[in-house]
Amino acid sequence: MAMDKYEAVFISTPSIGNLVPTVEFAHHLTRHDPRCSATLLIITVPERTIVNLYTQSLATAISHSHSHVNFIHLPTIQPPTPDQYQSSLGYTSLLIDKHKPHAKHAISTLISTTSVAALFVDMFTTSMIDVAQDLGIPCYLFFASPASFLGFMLHLPALDTQLAVDFVDSDSHSGFIVPKDSAVELIVPTFSKPLPPSMLPSHVLKRNKDGYFCFLENARRYTETIGIVVNTFLELEPHAIESLSISGLPPVYPVGPILDHAGASRWHPDGAQQQDSIMEWLDQQPPSSVVFLCFGSMGSLEGPQLREIAIGLERSGYRFLWSIREPPKGKLDLPGEYTNVEAALPAGFLDRTAGSGIVCGWVQQVRVLSHQAIGGFVSHYGWNSILESVWHGVPIATWPVYAEQQMNAFELVKELGLGVEIRLDYREDSDLVVAEELERGLRRLMDGEDEVKAKVREMEAKSRMALMENGSSYKSLTSLIQEISCRIQGSEVKY
Repeated sequence: MAMDKYEAVFISTPSIGNLVPTVEFAHHLTRHDPRCSATLLIITVPERTIVNLYTQSLATAISHSHSHVNFIHLPTIQPPTPDQYQSSLGYTSLLIDKHKPHAKHAISTLISTTSVAALFVDMFTTSMIDVAQDLGIPCYLFFASPASFLGFMLHLPALDTQLAVDFVDSDSHSGFIVPKDSAVELIVPTFSKPLPPSMLPSHVLKRNKDGYFCFLENARRYTETIGIVVNTFLELEPHAIESLSISGLPPVYPVGPILDHAGASRWHPDGAQQQDSIMEWLDQQPPSSVVFLCFGSMGSLEGPQLREIAIGLERSGYRFLWSIREPPKGKLDLPGEYTNVEAALPAGFLDRTAGSGIVCGWVQQVRVLSHQAIGGFVSHYGWNSILESVWHGVPIATWPVYAEQQMNAFELVKELGLGVEIRLDYREDSDLVVAEELERGLRRLMDGEDEVKAKVREMEAKSRMALMENGSSYKSLTSLIQEISCRIQGSEVKY
């Protein structure tokens, strides 16, 4: 008997890095299965203007398309007070938990009018599993980071015991309880090589802070889902994906690369005029001659580090496009735009490099990476940026800043040979990357490392093939849809 139409519901962490791939996967799912419609439940954080602009744009985009994706903005609630959290992740986790009654009401309303087949949570919204269980809805995890990091999170409850034994809990000036320079190496099944503690996310290193407990509590709940959808593809992470195919874990569906090819051009407030002038400048540059530096929607660097980058860029002589953001003013704020960029850089830098480079604020990253003038990308190694760079065949140099980016850098450079190392373990408290270090990294990125460039070009082709009919991700998504169908029809699920 043919299955009727059904609804998939999604709820995402209210950050660009999680929300954008969730939206794109919802679109991807509904395009792949015309029986499926999707509804995203939106959590609003008033302090995050850029995130809110993005979510506000979604309804406008839907009204001008034939999309089967809809959006429900959950009611604004009284936010956690500063005495209730220590970090932005702690705040976000409390905020998500407080939205459970509203999410339950919204889904219950949907159930009264349509067949809700699944609730998809993400890596930090696992408290919503309670809502799925209360309503009797199958719950899946949509994981917007790599399979390697998924494996780390699944392993974290066991690793927590090792960290407690191997490291003494005593505060330090840096706040890191697990010493980053420890000689102890960690064995994580999704990594083929032992992982140095310096590669762990800052929240995990700070075991006495609320961010660590947010990681741990979410990680413990991943196995309560009935399937895990990962924004990666088999050809990119073969070892990590295979190591997740073990008894006791939910089935894993690598369906990527799921990308927002339009980028932020549709909704970002920094107008098209500046972006068009950037693209016009790129049009005038030789192929593969420009190095692009960008550190993500939440990435920013302090003045001393900016000045070292400027000196290194000028000494290198390469053409460059450099996106810089002012550090956030508050714990919950995102980086903003500099009102006076010139004051943050060495005196005369902008004048001396006027013909060879551009310093700007926010930039349309996807549009830039697709341009033939871009020869290399100095990146924070956020997973979305890695996938975009691979899709466009642009080699990447490592400059991690936050989240799991140090682990991403380790995997790409040390295990997959797809990245050029500038620094693997950089983070907010790190020693400066001095001009000479950056200059050496730029020369390897732009003029050396032919093997890395060849591998990136090869992976570019594989990333596109994965999504084609009979490609690895196409087949994986088909299996997911079959699994959902079997549960709706009450037939046996076969893995």
